[in-house]
Amino acid sequence: MINKKIEEALNRQMVAETYSGYIYLAMAADFDAQNMKGFGRWMKSQALEELFHAMKFYDFINDRGGRAVCGAVDAPPAKWKTPLDAFKAAYDHEVKVTGMINDLVDLARSQNDKATENFLQWYVNEQVEEEAQTDEIVKNLEKIKDHPAALFMYDARLGERTAQWGGGD
Repeated sequence: MINKKIEEALNRQMVAETYSGYIYLAMAADFDAQNMKGFGRWMKSQALEELFHAMKFYDFINDRGGRAVCGAVDAPPAKWKTPLDAFKAAYDHEVKVTGMINDLVDLARSQNDKATENFLQWYVNEQVEEEAQTDEIVKNLEKIKDHPAALFMYDARLGERTAQWGGGD
């Protein structure tokens, strides 16, 4: 049986992961509206991955005898000035999520909840990947700056990403 304090915290994280999917979908819509289909495809894939992350929380809560509760999800921004601004926002968001996961691990340890701590280890590892991939894109976009041909090519490269349930590419 899941501890009530853990259940509530995991439900908050489930909503946060849903918001992650929503913000990446908003970024995809912004890119698609600008005819940057590769960046849009990358963000749509990321949105699907984040929704998978939310579903893992949903299943875990229910498997432990708790009740998954779908809370309100805030509306994300709708526009970013440049691709670099969007990916910087994505990186900053991933850093925030990493902090949230780390807080959950600390909570699980304080409650001596080994099952939840073990479950969260997947997210700890996933966040290393999430931060690394968005940081790499930010650094590449910083190198590209305002070179339209390079931006066009990078858009095409990121468009090669396909959605994968379960994280990673």
